[in-house]
Amino acid sequence: MATSVISSRRPKVQSDRIFYPAMCLLVLVTVWMGFAKSYYAAGLVHANLPSAIVHVHAIAFTLWLLTLVVQTTLVSVRKVKLHMSLGLGGFSLAAAMVVLGSLAAVDSLRRGMSPPWSGLSPEVFFVIPATDILLFAVLAAWAYAVRRRPDQHKRLIMIATISLLDAAIGRFPATVTPMGPLTQMIILFSFLAIMASYDVITRKSIHRVTWIASLIIIVVQVARVPLAQTASWVHFAHIIRG
Repeated sequence: MATSVISSRRPKVQSDRIFYPAMCLLVLVTVWMGFAKSYYAAGLVHANLPSAIVHVHAIAFTLWLLTLVVQTTLVSVRKVKLHMSLGLGGFSLAAAMVVLGSLAAVDSLRRGMSPPWSGLSPEVFFVIPATDILLFAVLAAWAYAVRRRPDQHKRLIMIATISLLDAAIGRFPATVTPMGPLTQMIILFSFLAIMASYDVITRKSIHRVTWIASLIIIVVQVARVPLAQTASWVHFAHIIRG
């Protein structure tokens, strides 16, 4: 009986070693497409970004992506102990990203930043980076809480990273092709659909953390702009903007 259980798990483990590196590659391509023009192909630290905090935030975000690639690679080559040793540093970086992302969002609001294709005022647009950071914080904290349960941990880390792709996809109208907010939302949701599809293929059902985390992202994505157009949110954003 034990032998049959172990043998049934091996195909899933082997497929994970292919799927998660492939997802990392897809994430990297998406981020490059969104930020190449303004950051990566513009000289990185020499890029003409609007403020110092945006530079620091960009560096931290890039380090997160590199950490994701390294950690995923370590698991794929069965260096699990080293992966676990580096894990605390990764979560420290995640905590720093929440702080830096929040500061960058406030900085953008105070500069009156809102992409012209969004059709939103700076106060309403502020809800997008603010909720992106909140989503990442919640999902990363959840991933840390279940770090000793690999099936949950790896899914939550990937979905937490997917929640940050909103910033890159939101720049597609300027770097890839003109598109509306609905198209951008569909692109983001397609990443969640890939995660769910992989679960169905390998497990015959969607993993609990996959559908819960995905549902949280979908609800926030759909509800945030209408909520940000209320007088209460606009008043809050005006206070933050000072």
